[in-house]
Amino acid sequence: MNPFFGLFPAAGVATRRRWLARAAATLVAPVAPAFAQAAEVRVAVAANFAAPMQQIAAAFERDTGHRAVVAVGSTGRFYAQIAHGAPFQVFLSADDETPARLEREGLAVAGTRFTYALGRLALWSAAPGLVDARGAVLQAPPPGRVAIAEPKLAPYGAAALEVMERLGVRAALAPRLVMGENIAQAHQFVASGNAVMGFVAWAQVAREGRIASGSGWLVPAELHTPLKQDAVLLKAGAGQPAAIALLDYLRGPAARAIIDAAGYDR
Repeated sequence: MNPFFGLFPAAGVATRRRWLARAAATLVAPVAPAFAQAAEVRVAVAANFAAPMQQIAAAFERDTGHRAVVAVGSTGRFYAQIAHGAPFQVFLSADDETPARLEREGLAVAGTRFTYALGRLALWSAAPGLVDARGAVLQAPPPGRVAIAEPKLAPYGAAALEVMERLGVRAALAPRLVMGENIAQAHQFVASGNAVMGFVAWAQVAREGRIASGSGWLVPAELHTPLKQDAVLLKAGAGQPAAIALLDYLRGPAARAIIDAAGYDR
C-alpha cells in the first residue's frame, strides 16, 4: 500500500492522486537540470563560415543547453542590417575591420572582439584538371565566367581582386567576372556550371587539406590582405547569458577542433 494514502484516509482516490502528483513535482524540483535556464542567441555569420557554424551551434546546444539561431550572409549586408537595428546579438564577420567599426560606432561591446579564424582563399573549378596547383590557368583561362563574391560586401571578394591585381590579370578578367552577393553564392555559380571557375573560401571546397572534388589552387596568403575573421558581442547581446556563452565557446577546444577541421588557420 502506498504510504501517502494514510495521510488522507477520507479523501477520494482522485484527490489523493492529485496530491501525490504535486508532491512528486516538489520532490523533483531541486534536481532539475541546469539547462532549465537555457536561452537563445541570435547570430549573424559570414557566409564562408556557414558549415562549421552549424556544427558549432549543434555542439554548443548539446554542451550548454543554449540555442544559437544562425543567419548566414555577407559581411557588408550584415553591417547595414545591424546599423539599422537588426536584433543580432553576436556577429561572426569575414574580416576584422567591420567588427572594429561596429565597436567605434557604439553598436558592439568594446573589448569583446577577437579573431576566431584565419580564412584562406582558393581558385576552384567543378571540373577536374582545369585549375592547376599554381593558378597558372588565370594567365590563359578557358572560355566562361569567373565567379567572385561582391568585393564591396564580402572580404573574400576583395581578396580575390587583390590576387588578380598582383598577378596582372585583373583587367583581362574584368569583363568575365560574375559576382555573388556573398562567397556562398560565388561557390554556387561554380558548382552549378554557371561559372567555369571562381575564387571561393578554401573551407568550402577542401576536406582534410585537399580539394574534395573538381580542381583547385590554394592561393598563397601573401597575395592578399590576411582574412582575419573576428567575432564580437553586439549591443543587443550585452548582458545576455547565451550570447556571452557562445563567444566563450568559440574560444574553447570543441569549437576550435571544428574550425581547424574545416580548413581555417589559427
